[in-house]
Amino acid sequence: MTAHQAVTQVATHTRLSSLNQVLALPWLDRAIALIAIVPVVWLTYYRLENWHFGLPLLLSVAANLLLIATMIIRRPPVRVTPNPFFWVLAFVATYWPVMILTLVQQGRPVAAQWITDGLALIGFAITVWARLSLGRNIGFVPAQRRLVTTGAYGYMRHPIYTGVLFLYAAFALRAYSSRNVLLFALGVFWFIPIKSLVEESFLRQDLEYTAYMERVPARWIPFLL
Repeated sequence: MTAHQAVTQVATHTRLSSLNQVLALPWLDRAIALIAIVPVVWLTYYRLENWHFGLPLLLSVAANLLLIATMIIRRPPVRVTPNPFFWVLAFVATYWPVMILTLVQQGRPVAAQWITDGLALIGFAITVWARLSLGRNIGFVPAQRRLVTTGAYGYMRHPIYTGVLFLYAAFALRAYSSRNVLLFALGVFWFIPIKSLVEESFLRQDLEYTAYMERVPARWIPFLL
């Protein structure tokens, strides 16, 4: 490494450290959280006013309310990714349900109600279990807060995304149309194979998280995925 490269590396590290110190300020992190949940609040209101998808809708709304509550009291981060691509991806994945509101069709059911209700209940149960396990260590953008390895996180590394998968499946089967399936599939795609891998590429820089990945090999479904 040349002297110029060493100086550049030190300067970059200093800038990143300064950025993390700013983003870790409790009042700023709380302000960001409040702004971040505004679209989720709107999504919850819009769904209740305009959609009539039965139990999958009600459980999805309940999951949103739990998300809002935990975001408000979340713990400030120790380290936040500075990668703008990660921020854009987090935005798209998180607010995808809001972005497609005017595109989703009423559709028609293609599975028995007990199947769609069952999928919704499974998704909701996993989501609640995961959010309670995560506690105040929640955020949309890849960030290191406090590593959680118990509860749902003792069995899979991204249990919230697993819950999202089941809820999306329930919606797709309850309100089937070609357009809806495509929109819901994209929602799953942002969360499951993309956002979780991006998060891990950031978190695995911490040796403790790398060890956690070895102890819990399943990303989304124990013994399968």
